[in-house]
Amino acid sequence: MEAKTAQKKKASPIKRDGFKIKQNNQETLTQVYETLNNKGGVLFSLRSEAEFFDKESNKVRSIRYCPGEPSIYVDEQSPQSVRSHVLFVNKVLVVPEEKPNLRAFLDSHPGNAANGGSKFKAVDNSKSAESTVEQEFAQLDAIALVRDKDMQDLLPVALSLGINIDSSNIEIKRELLSSAKSDPKRFIQMFDAPEVKVRSAILQARNLQILLCSADSVRWFDTNNIIVSVPAGQDAVDIMVRFCLTDKGAPVYEEVVARLNK
Repeated sequence: MEAKTAQKKKASPIKRDGFKIKQNNQETLTQVYETLNNKGGVLFSLRSEAEFFDKESNKVRSIRYCPGEPSIYVDEQSPQSVRSHVLFVNKVLVVPEEKPNLRAFLDSHPGNAANGGSKFKAVDNSKSAESTVEQEFAQLDAIALVRDKDMQDLLPVALSLGINIDSSNIEIKRELLSSAKSDPKRFIQMFDAPEVKVRSAILQARNLQILLCSADSVRWFDTNNIIVSVPAGQDAVDIMVRFCLTDKGAPVYEEVVARLNK
């Protein structure tokens, strides 16, 4: 019995290997450049030879793009070096990692915006990717709201977007999905915007003949008593929404909601 206990004590614990991912934090070697001139056709040709001021050597140096040469400096290239065209297609030039000399040429070129030029610029790959990811996530969040929210929560947003709420629920959701995809951040913010709920109540009150919205005023439909005047050329619903969001208009909004609930 003691031998078995000792054996258990000596037994080494089971080693469980965790799932490890090797994170690649290195900057991508593929670089994208885009022209700054919005005019022109499909192709934009950049001269494959230029001069720039080299701060390290404190002198003007000539550079040239020759695919077969390891250096972009003319004085370091062989006499047999052959220049190549530098073409932007549809205002974009993608430089893969297999062409480090082309990237070095473009990075040193005086026409590069980073060097004070006005012909082209390097696209920030990390910011571009981050922006794309944020947009994708925002779109997914906006779509999830349409899927998960109750129709009572969706209707104020639908009304604010000018969607016909007399349509079927599936048609309303289809229109909401279209808005969610086109501008997801604005769509998400609308659910927390006080003016959206107020506008929804005002529009419903107008449609149910609780409010009378005319060119010069907004009135109670049953008594014809004026609530707020509408300046010439302005929208009555917009004026009523702004009024209800003030301290003076808050009791009026509460009365509108109370009548809607009846």
